[in-house]
Amino acid sequence: MRRRTILFALLVPLALAGCNEKQAAKIPSPHRMTAEDIGHYCGMNVLEHPGPKGHVFAASLMEPVWFSSVRDTIAFTMLPDEPKDIQAIYVSDMGKAPDWDKPGADNWIEARKALYVIESRVKSGMGGDEVVPFSDRAAAEKFAGENGGRIVGFDEVPRDYVLTSANAAGAGAADEAAEAPPGERSRRTP
Repeated sequence: MRRRTILFALLVPLALAGCNEKQAAKIPSPHRMTAEDIGHYCGMNVLEHPGPKGHVFAASLMEPVWFSSVRDTIAFTMLPDEPKDIQAIYVSDMGKAPDWDKPGADNWIEARKALYVIESRVKSGMGGDEVVPFSDRAAAEKFAGENGGRIVGFDEVPRDYVLTSANAAGAGAADEAAEAPPGERSRRTP
């Protein structure tokens, strides 16, 4: 009986330490975007497309999941077959981006803290509707004033807006741009 008591006394602190380690687990920091980062849904290098990007960290995955658009990033969080153990979601802060074609490699904002312009005239790198993130309301308002759209928070981005496929004109334009020789590709800028 005494041996069990001693064993129990030794194991309880170890078990509690394990619980505290889980609670104290750090949220992963955003990664700098590089030429090695491949879009989860398109299978292409994320740097090959203009507009904002995103990446998601899930506890069950060893590496972040990269996306060529913020719309795809948010869709990942909504789709039933994708991991639900999300630790962090980062999106490009377009208020700090050099321009639409160069959204920046390390100007990330936690997606749940961002403001988004939706329903604007600006299209994603793949030709569909985009969800354009900002950390600053004034920058979001300026973008919406110049490009149309409305400002919403992360939880207010409509599911249908994110999960509907790109309209036929946008998808066709993206396909044509991808097939054109590099010197003839048109660039979309806001």
